[in-house]
Amino acid sequence: MGTVPASPTGSSPGAGSAHEPAGGPTVNVDRLWVTFGDIVAVRDASMHLAPGTAVAIIGPNGSGKSTLLSTISGLVGPSRGQVSVSGTAGTARRNRVAHVLQTTIANQAVPLTVLETVRMGAYGRRGMVGRLTAEDRTAVEDAIHRMRIDDLRHRQLHELSGGQRQRTYVAQGLAQQADVLLLDEPITGLDMISQEVITEVIREERDRGRIVILTTHDVGTARLTDVAVLIATDIIAAGAPSMVLTPELLSRAYGGHVHVLEDGTLVLDDPHTHDHRHEDQLG
Repeated sequence: MGTVPASPTGSSPGAGSAHEPAGGPTVNVDRLWVTFGDIVAVRDASMHLAPGTAVAIIGPNGSGKSTLLSTISGLVGPSRGQVSVSGTAGTARRNRVAHVLQTTIANQAVPLTVLETVRMGAYGRRGMVGRLTAEDRTAVEDAIHRMRIDDLRHRQLHELSGGQRQRTYVAQGLAQQADVLLLDEPITGLDMISQEVITEVIREERDRGRIVILTTHDVGTARLTDVAVLIATDIIAAGAPSMVLTPELLSRAYGGHVHVLEDGTLVLDDPHTHDHRHEDQLG
Protein backbone atom coordinates (compact mmCIF):
# COMPACT_ATOMS: atom_id res chain seq x y z
CA MET A 1 0.00 0.00 0.00
CA GLY A 2 1.36 3.42 -0.86
CA THR A 3 1.08 6.34 1.52
CA VAL A 4 -1.20 9.07 0.24
CA PRO A 5 -1.42 12.72 1.28
CA ALA A 6 -2.90 13.70 4.60
CA SER A 7 -1.79 17.09 5.86
CA PRO A 8 -2.40 18.71 9.21
CA THR A 9 -2.42 22.47 9.43
CA GLY A 10 1.04 23.83 8.90
CA SER A 11 2.42 20.92 6.88
CA SER A 12 2.63 20.36 3.16
CA PRO A 13 0.78 17.56 1.40
CA GLY A 14 2.93 14.83 -0.06
CA ALA A 15 2.66 13.09 -3.40
CA GLY A 16 -0.21 10.70 -3.95
CA SER A 17 0.04 6.99 -4.57
CA ALA A 18 1.23 5.92 -8.00
CA HIS A 19 -1.78 3.62 -8.18
CA GLU A 20 -4.48 6.21 -7.58
CA PRO A 21 -7.42 5.71 -9.97
CA ALA A 22 -7.86 8.64 -12.33
CA GLY A 23 -10.79 10.81 -11.33
CA GLY A 24 -11.27 8.98 -8.04
CA PRO A 25 -12.69 10.54 -4.88
CA THR A 26 -10.87 13.12 -2.80
CA VAL A 27 -11.61 14.58 0.62
CA ASN A 28 -10.37 18.06 1.46
CA VAL A 29 -10.62 19.63 4.91
CA ASP A 30 -9.49 23.27 4.99
CA ARG A 31 -8.93 25.04 8.33
CA LEU A 32 -11.99 23.41 9.85
CA TRP A 33 -13.41 24.56 13.17
CA VAL A 34 -16.42 22.87 14.79
CA THR A 35 -17.86 24.36 17.96
CA PHE A 36 -20.88 23.49 20.09
CA GLY A 37 -21.65 26.58 22.10
CA ASP A 38 -18.48 27.41 24.04
CA ILE A 39 -16.98 23.96 23.41
CA VAL A 40 -14.44 23.60 20.62
CA ALA A 41 -14.65 20.06 19.24
CA VAL A 42 -12.28 20.45 16.25
CA ARG A 43 -9.83 23.33 15.91
CA ASP A 44 -8.21 24.57 12.68
CA ALA A 45 -7.92 21.13 11.05
CA SER A 46 -6.69 20.67 7.49
CA MET A 47 -5.97 17.54 5.48
CA HIS A 48 -6.14 16.17 1.95
CA LEU A 49 -7.01 12.54 1.22
CA ALA A 50 -6.49 10.99 -2.20
CA PRO A 51 -8.21 8.02 -3.89
CA GLY A 52 -7.47 4.51 -2.70
CA THR A 53 -6.68 5.43 0.90
CA ALA A 54 -7.46 3.81 4.23
CA VAL A 55 -7.31 6.41 7.01
CA ALA A 56 -7.48 6.04 10.79
CA ILE A 57 -8.49 9.02 12.91
CA ILE A 58 -7.13 8.21 16.35
CA GLY A 59 -7.33 10.03 19.65
CA PRO A 60 -8.72 9.81 23.17
CA ASN A 61 -12.41 10.00 24.02
CA GLY A 62 -13.79 13.48 23.36
CA SER A 63 -10.91 14.39 21.04
CA GLY A 64 -13.10 15.29 18.04
CA LYS A 65 -12.82 12.02 16.09
CA SER A 66 -16.54 11.44 15.57
CA THR A 67 -17.18 15.15 15.03
CA LEU A 68 -14.60 15.24 12.23
CA LEU A 69 -16.21 12.19 10.64
CA SER A 70 -19.70 13.72 10.92
CA THR A 71 -18.50 16.95 9.35
CA ILE A 72 -17.07 15.06 6.36
CA SER A 73 -20.41 13.27 5.89
CA GLY A 74 -22.41 16.48 6.27
CA LEU A 75 -24.22 15.48 9.48
CA VAL A 76 -22.48 18.35 11.27
CA GLY A 77 -21.83 21.72 9.66
CA PRO A 78 -18.51 23.56 9.97
CA SER A 79 -18.41 26.54 12.28
CA ARG A 80 -15.52 27.89 10.21
CA GLY A 81 -13.53 26.52 7.31
CA GLN A 82 -14.60 24.13 4.59
CA VAL A 83 -14.99 20.42 3.86
CA SER A 84 -15.33 19.19 0.29
CA VAL A 85 -15.81 15.71 -1.10
CA SER A 86 -15.33 15.06 -4.79
CA GLY A 87 -16.40 11.86 -6.47
CA THR A 88 -18.54 10.50 -9.23
CA ALA A 89 -19.67 13.31 -11.51
CA GLY A 90 -23.30 14.28 -11.16
CA THR A 91 -23.92 12.64 -7.79
CA ALA A 92 -25.04 14.52 -4.72
CA ARG A 93 -22.69 14.69 -1.74
CA ARG A 94 -25.00 12.49 0.34
CA ASN A 95 -24.61 9.73 -2.25
CA ARG A 96 -20.84 10.09 -2.44
CA VAL A 97 -20.38 9.45 1.28
CA ALA A 98 -21.64 6.46 3.29
CA HIS A 99 -21.48 7.01 7.06
CA VAL A 100 -21.74 3.97 9.33
CA LEU A 101 -22.28 5.07 12.92
CA GLN A 102 -21.25 3.10 15.98
CA THR A 103 -23.48 0.10 16.53
CA THR A 104 -26.52 0.83 18.68
CA ILE A 105 -29.11 -1.28 20.44
CA ALA A 106 -31.77 -2.18 17.89
CA ASN A 107 -35.22 -0.75 18.51
CA GLN A 108 -37.60 -3.69 18.93
CA ALA A 109 -40.52 -1.37 18.14
CA VAL A 110 -39.21 -1.17 14.54
CA PRO A 111 -38.87 -4.83 13.49
CA LEU A 112 -36.45 -4.46 10.58
CA THR A 113 -34.80 -7.54 9.14
CA VAL A 114 -31.19 -7.69 8.01
CA LEU A 115 -32.26 -7.64 4.34
CA GLU A 116 -34.53 -4.63 4.86
CA THR A 117 -31.76 -2.79 6.68
CA VAL A 118 -29.17 -3.41 3.98
CA ARG A 119 -31.65 -2.39 1.25
CA MET A 120 -31.92 1.02 2.92
CA GLY A 121 -28.41 1.68 1.64
CA ALA A 122 -29.82 1.98 -1.88
CA TYR A 123 -32.55 4.44 -0.90
CA GLY A 124 -30.18 7.39 -1.28
CA ARG A 125 -30.17 6.71 -5.01
CA ARG A 126 -33.86 5.79 -5.42
CA GLY A 127 -35.64 7.37 -2.47
CA MET A 128 -37.77 5.58 0.12
CA VAL A 129 -40.56 4.92 -2.38
CA GLY A 130 -38.37 4.41 -5.44
CA ARG A 131 -38.20 0.96 -6.97
CA LEU A 132 -34.85 -0.77 -6.67
CA THR A 133 -33.20 -1.65 -9.96
CA ALA A 134 -31.44 -4.90 -10.82
CA GLU A 135 -28.17 -3.08 -10.16
CA ASP A 136 -29.39 -2.03 -6.70
CA ARG A 137 -30.44 -5.58 -5.83
CA THR A 138 -27.06 -6.89 -6.97
CA ALA A 139 -25.31 -4.31 -4.77
CA VAL A 140 -27.43 -5.38 -1.78
CA GLU A 141 -26.72 -9.07 -2.31
CA ASP A 142 -23.01 -8.40 -2.81
CA ALA A 143 -22.87 -6.42 0.43
CA ILE A 144 -24.65 -9.16 2.36
CA HIS A 145 -22.29 -11.80 0.98
CA ARG A 146 -19.14 -9.78 1.67
CA MET A 147 -20.18 -9.22 5.29
CA ARG A 148 -20.99 -12.95 5.69
CA ILE A 149 -24.55 -12.40 6.86
CA ASP A 150 -26.32 -14.45 4.14
CA ASP A 151 -27.83 -16.78 6.73
CA LEU A 152 -29.13 -13.84 8.76
CA ARG A 153 -31.05 -12.02 6.02
CA HIS A 154 -34.49 -12.74 7.47
CA ARG A 155 -33.52 -12.23 11.12
CA GLN A 156 -34.59 -9.05 12.88
CA LEU A 157 -31.90 -6.67 14.08
CA HIS A 158 -32.76 -6.99 17.76
CA GLU A 159 -32.17 -10.75 17.53
CA LEU A 160 -28.54 -10.33 16.45
CA SER A 161 -25.33 -10.15 18.43
CA GLY A 162 -23.43 -6.86 18.48
CA GLY A 163 -20.96 -8.11 15.87
CA GLN A 164 -23.69 -9.37 13.54
CA ARG A 165 -25.57 -6.10 13.85
CA GLN A 166 -22.44 -4.06 13.10
CA ARG A 167 -21.75 -6.19 10.01
CA THR A 168 -25.32 -5.47 8.89
CA TYR A 169 -24.79 -1.72 9.22
CA VAL A 170 -21.49 -1.92 7.32
CA ALA A 171 -23.31 -3.91 4.60
CA GLN A 172 -25.85 -1.08 4.41
CA GLY A 173 -22.97 1.34 3.84
CA LEU A 174 -21.52 -0.89 1.12
CA ALA A 175 -24.90 -1.13 -0.62
CA GLN A 176 -24.84 2.65 -0.98
CA GLN A 177 -21.85 2.23 -3.36
CA ALA A 178 -20.39 5.53 -2.20
CA ASP A 179 -16.97 6.89 -3.10
CA VAL A 180 -16.12 7.54 0.56
CA LEU A 181 -16.89 5.10 3.38
CA LEU A 182 -16.88 6.49 6.94
CA LEU A 183 -16.79 4.02 9.83
CA ASP A 184 -17.15 5.25 13.42
CA GLU A 185 -15.35 2.82 15.78
CA PRO A 186 -16.18 -0.07 13.41
CA ILE A 187 -14.58 -2.96 15.32
CA THR A 188 -14.43 -1.81 18.93
CA GLY A 189 -15.71 -4.50 21.28
CA LEU A 190 -16.69 -6.93 18.51
CA ASP A 191 -16.05 -10.66 18.25
CA MET A 192 -12.98 -11.76 16.30
CA ILE A 193 -14.93 -12.95 13.23
CA SER A 194 -16.65 -9.58 12.88
CA GLN A 195 -13.34 -7.77 13.33
CA GLU A 196 -11.75 -9.88 10.59
CA VAL A 197 -14.66 -9.44 8.16
CA ILE A 198 -14.85 -5.67 8.61
CA THR A 199 -11.07 -5.28 8.40
CA GLU A 200 -11.00 -7.26 5.15
CA VAL A 201 -13.72 -5.08 3.66
CA ILE A 202 -11.78 -1.94 4.58
CA ARG A 203 -8.83 -3.28 2.59
CA GLU A 204 -11.03 -4.29 -0.36
CA GLU A 205 -12.73 -0.90 -0.56
CA ARG A 206 -9.36 0.84 -0.43
CA ASP A 207 -8.05 -1.40 -3.20
CA ARG A 208 -11.10 -0.51 -5.32
CA GLY A 209 -10.00 3.13 -5.24
CA ARG A 210 -12.34 4.38 -2.55
CA ILE A 211 -11.43 6.40 0.52
CA VAL A 212 -12.16 4.62 3.80
CA ILE A 213 -11.95 6.70 6.98
CA LEU A 214 -12.39 5.05 10.36
CA THR A 215 -12.18 6.34 13.90
CA THR A 216 -10.42 4.42 16.63
CA HIS A 217 -8.63 4.80 19.93
CA ASP A 218 -6.60 1.67 19.26
CA VAL A 219 -3.00 1.98 18.03
CA GLY A 220 -3.01 -1.54 16.58
CA THR A 221 -6.02 -0.74 14.40
CA ALA A 222 -4.55 2.58 13.28
CA ARG A 223 -1.33 0.83 12.25
CA LEU A 224 -3.29 -1.18 9.65
CA THR A 225 -4.12 1.88 7.53
CA ASP A 226 -2.22 4.00 5.01
CA VAL A 227 -2.62 7.25 6.94
CA ALA A 228 -3.05 7.95 10.64
CA VAL A 229 -4.50 11.25 11.80
CA LEU A 230 -3.79 11.88 15.48
CA ILE A 231 -6.26 14.34 16.96
CA ALA A 232 -6.94 15.94 20.32
CA THR A 233 -9.20 18.83 19.22
CA ASP A 234 -6.22 19.97 17.09
CA ILE A 235 -4.66 17.62 14.56
CA ILE A 236 -1.36 16.82 16.23
CA ALA A 237 0.10 14.82 13.33
CA ALA A 238 -0.99 13.14 10.10
CA GLY A 239 0.85 10.80 7.78
CA ALA A 240 2.26 7.28 7.70
CA PRO A 241 1.33 5.39 10.90
CA SER A 242 4.98 4.62 11.59
CA MET A 243 5.68 8.37 11.75
CA VAL A 244 2.54 9.40 13.65
CA LEU A 245 2.00 6.63 16.20
CA THR A 246 5.10 7.32 18.26
CA PRO A 247 5.19 7.51 22.06
CA GLU A 248 6.14 11.19 21.87
CA LEU A 249 3.21 12.24 19.67
CA LEU A 250 0.74 9.91 21.39
CA SER A 251 1.67 11.38 24.75
CA ARG A 252 0.76 14.83 23.43
CA ALA A 253 -2.67 13.57 22.39
CA TYR A 254 -3.42 11.44 25.43
CA GLY A 255 -1.93 13.76 28.01
CA GLY A 256 0.33 11.28 29.75
CA HIS A 257 3.40 9.15 29.36
CA VAL A 258 2.77 6.49 26.72
CA HIS A 259 4.23 3.06 26.08
CA VAL A 260 3.32 1.21 22.88
CA LEU A 261 3.84 -2.55 22.98
CA GLU A 262 4.85 -4.56 19.91
CA ASP A 263 1.28 -5.74 19.28
CA GLY A 264 -0.03 -2.18 19.26
CA THR A 265 -1.31 -2.10 22.82
CA LEU A 266 -1.31 1.44 24.14
CA VAL A 267 -0.30 1.69 27.81
CA LEU A 268 -0.73 5.04 29.55
CA ASP A 269 0.42 6.11 32.97
CA ASP A 270 -2.94 7.86 33.30
CA PRO A 271 -4.98 5.44 35.48
CA HIS A 272 -8.27 6.70 34.00
CA THR A 273 -7.39 5.51 30.49
CA HIS A 274 -7.90 1.86 29.55
CA ASP A 275 -5.52 -0.26 27.48
CA HIS A 276 -6.73 -1.54 24.13
CA ARG A 277 -5.53 -4.52 22.13
CA HIS A 278 -6.14 -5.53 18.50
CA GLU A 279 -4.50 -8.16 16.34
CA ASP A 280 -2.76 -7.15 13.10
CA GLN A 281 -5.04 -8.41 10.29
CA LEU A 282 -4.90 -5.91 7.42
CA GLY A 283 -1.16 -5.93 6.77
